[in-house]
Amino acid sequence: MNGSFISKSGLLFIILTTVLPISYPAHGQIIETNPQRQNSFSERIRQQQEERDQQIQEQVKKTWLQLYIQEPQQQQQQLRLQQREFSQQRQQMRQQQQFRQQQQQMRQQQQEFSRQQELRLQQQFRRQQQQMRQQQQEFSRQQELRRQKENL
Repeated sequence: MNGSFISKSGLLFIILTTVLPISYPAHGQIIETNPQRQNSFSERIRQQQEERDQQIQEQVKKTWLQLYIQEPQQQQQQLRLQQREFSQQRQQMRQQQQFRQQQQQMRQQQQEFSRQQELRLQQQFRRQQQQMRQQQQEFSRQQELRRQKENL
C-alpha cells in the first residue's frame, strides 16, 4: 500500500509539473506601455490566468479522482470478481471430488457384488456336485441291491 501511495504521489507530481505552465510576464507576450491598454491587457492576462488555473484545478481533480477513487474501486471490483471465480472453481472441485468418491463407491459395490456372486455360484456348484454324488451313491446302492436280489 505504501509503495502504491508513493507511485501515485510521484505520478501526481509529474502531472502537476507538466500541466502547470511556467508563467513569466514577458514570456511570449508583448508588454503594453499605454495605461488604458495596459488595464485591458492586464485584464486579459488575468482572465487567461484564471482559465488556466481552472483547467489545472479540473485536471488535478480528475487525476485525484482516478488515483484515489476510481482505481481503488476498479481494484475492489476486480478482487470481487476473482473471489467469485475462485468460489466457483472451489465448488467445481468439490463436485468433481464428490463425483470421484461416488465412482469409487460404485466400483467397490460392483467388486463386492461380483465377489458375492462368485461365492453364490461356488456354493451352488458344490451343492450340485454333492447332490450328484448322493444320486450316484443312491444309484449305486440301488444297483447293488438289485444284484443282491438277483443273486438270491
